[in-house]
Amino acid sequence: METHDLYHAAFRRSRPADIPPLLKTGTTTVGLRCSDGIILATDRRVTSGYYIAHKRGKKIHKIDDYIAVTIAGAVADAQKIVDELRAEAALYKMETGRSIKVRSLASLASTLLFNVRPFILLVQIIIGGVDDTGSHLYTVDWFGSITEEKYIATGSGTHMALAVLDTLFNEKMRVDAALPIAVKAVDAAMKADPGSGEGIDVVTITQQGITELKDEEVKKFLS
Repeated sequence: METHDLYHAAFRRSRPADIPPLLKTGTTTVGLRCSDGIILATDRRVTSGYYIAHKRGKKIHKIDDYIAVTIAGAVADAQKIVDELRAEAALYKMETGRSIKVRSLASLASTLLFNVRPFILLVQIIIGGVDDTGSHLYTVDWFGSITEEKYIATGSGTHMALAVLDTLFNEKMRVDAALPIAVKAVDAAMKADPGSGEGIDVVTITQQGITELKDEEVKKFLS
């Protein structure tokens, strides 16, 4: 997973000389908003500097029946945000009897990240989901900045993934047609980025709910 170069630069200027520099980590996560739903895809490699810490890292997390998020950044920070979002979504559903809207969850994530200032939780998340207003895709960074996207990539493999998405993806595509593009975007990053690898996880979100593709299904898109 990935920390940010600007943060690294600020940290290097402020840290004492005897504190070792931060190790940059890597990942690749992508999100696509299609005409009938959302696709989220990630690699599985978890790194710490040049060390592969885990080969089956889970970077897509279900928040509600129709909302999921991807994580990139410091693992502990990301897990904290995911746990808080999941708890708040469950509380909202218990109190109102309906699922939280995607925009509301993204705003909550933004608030959680903004309110820890002057400290920073090193995490960037993609939030994708479907509600009664349609399909929505948001990205929220460690400062709490929030943007709605048609497609997005985060992590150290961003440039390679976006090259594929920019070339092949069209938001008028349906989920079934866009699935190969999402898989190829992550695969392209894995081939060039040492921080990404070990396989691809893919989730689709439609009016029928959240579906995770099996490894055999993902491999068909790469053959």
